[in-house]
Amino acid sequence: MFFSIIIPVYNRPQELEELLESIALQSFRDFEVIVVEDGSSVTAEEVVSRFAPKIELQYFYQENTGQGFARNFGMRQAKGEFFVILDSDVLLPKEYLKIVYEGIFSRKLDAFGGPDAADSDFSDLQKAMDFAMTSFWTTGGIRGKLKDPSKYQARGYNMGVSKDVFLATQGFVDPNQGEDIEWSIRIKKSGFNLELIQEAFVYHKRKNTLVSFAKQAFSFGRNRVNVSRFHPEAIKLVHWMPSCFLVFILSLPVFALGYPFLFKVQLAFLASWILAVIFSAFSRYKSMQVVFLSLLASITQLLSYGLGLIYEWLRKIFRG
Repeated sequence: MFFSIIIPVYNRPQELEELLESIALQSFRDFEVIVVEDGSSVTAEEVVSRFAPKIELQYFYQENTGQGFARNFGMRQAKGEFFVILDSDVLLPKEYLKIVYEGIFSRKLDAFGGPDAADSDFSDLQKAMDFAMTSFWTTGGIRGKLKDPSKYQARGYNMGVSKDVFLATQGFVDPNQGEDIEWSIRIKKSGFNLELIQEAFVYHKRKNTLVSFAKQAFSFGRNRVNVSRFHPEAIKLVHWMPSCFLVFILSLPVFALGYPFLFKVQLAFLASWILAVIFSAFSRYKSMQVVFLSLLASITQLLSYGLGLIYEWLRKIFRG
């Protein structure tokens, strides 16, 4: 057996059902699926039982430990040579495993990460959140669109490692605070070849509202600082850009009152960014409703991520 697909799940049986449906349709068939129920009160056991005749599937229930440690548990049960790690809120294109398999051998990869996208039948808000998470005009330029694929830091919603990588590095060391980025950095430091396979995308079916999306982006900013506790070099200049955007927005009233010329320059800069977002979102989705929501989601994502990074950075300084 080549692939073991590891899926941690927490109170999301319907979400898991949709993912398993997409896995059952894969053109590449040499795989097993391991579902780790991480302390759920609403379990997916009945859903899993319905898919057992269609795909080779193992189901485990454990007390809640966090998704990183749930993934470790799943990998310890795996029989495959290569472990594919997915979040329960993604869907796989039919050729996903085939693309990953070919990428591993053609590029001699020990580990990989893949990007995410929005499917055509997603809601307008889901498409807008996808835009905010993947656009060049937010933080998307560092999320699946790197010119050098070896610089990519894999994310837990779509990544994979060989069995040898797992045995050598022992998997995730944090349950749920940027644990995927930390492991990516550690994998590379251990001498393994981890790269982005850009064609191996998943459809990321986020269930967020704008409020929960803001909370998630805030936690992403905090997580980047948490990773720097393991790897001080993890925070680079580009990661401060959302915080700079936050300071820029907060400074608008100050410049409006005391520095009218600079305020006009600020407005021109902001208008240029807004127009770029509008043009980019319309080019992708051809819908003004999605464009409007994409602008809201982009602003929400940048401000929340920037605030989360500043908040956790200050906590790291004053609390260690």
